[in-house]
Amino acid sequence: MLCFSQPLRHPLQNARERTLIAVKPDGVQRRLVGQIIQRFEQRGFKLVGLKMVQASHGILSEHYGELRTKPFFQSLLTYMSSGPVVVMVWEGHNVVQASRKMVGQTNPAEAPAGTIRGDFSVHVSRNVVHASDSQEGAQKEIQLWFPAKDLLDWDCCDQIYTIEV
Repeated sequence: MLCFSQPLRHPLQNARERTLIAVKPDGVQRRLVGQIIQRFEQRGFKLVGLKMVQASHGILSEHYGELRTKPFFQSLLTYMSSGPVVVMVWEGHNVVQASRKMVGQTNPAEAPAGTIRGDFSVHVSRNVVHASDSQEGAQKEIQLWFPAKDLLDWDCCDQIYTIEV
């Protein structure tokens, strides 16, 4: 099958669920971005948005708004703005729930081997990656980090094989 030929349409192809995944400053500093991307690609998800940013306290305050009353909130903002962050939007069937499983628990001591945090994280405050926790949360986060014009709709040549029937 040629990647540039007209793809076969599948009924679930239009049911596009999206999630936001962000490689945090510790993951970028440790050069883990490629390995993290590879895991999502190997799982069959499609990358539709990608950028590296130096996040401001403003965007981070909005992103982590539900944690505003926590004692670690200011240190979280300081840490997340301490270096570049790689922010991605992934698309696929059940991508939010599957991504959460791939990432593992927030505390890497509780994250099983084989998960991103279980394999790469060293401490709960340096847990390498963020993953949206719900479809509603993903939509909010994606709109916060990506203008609609920065997300690409494209047909992946293996899409027919990576959609659950």
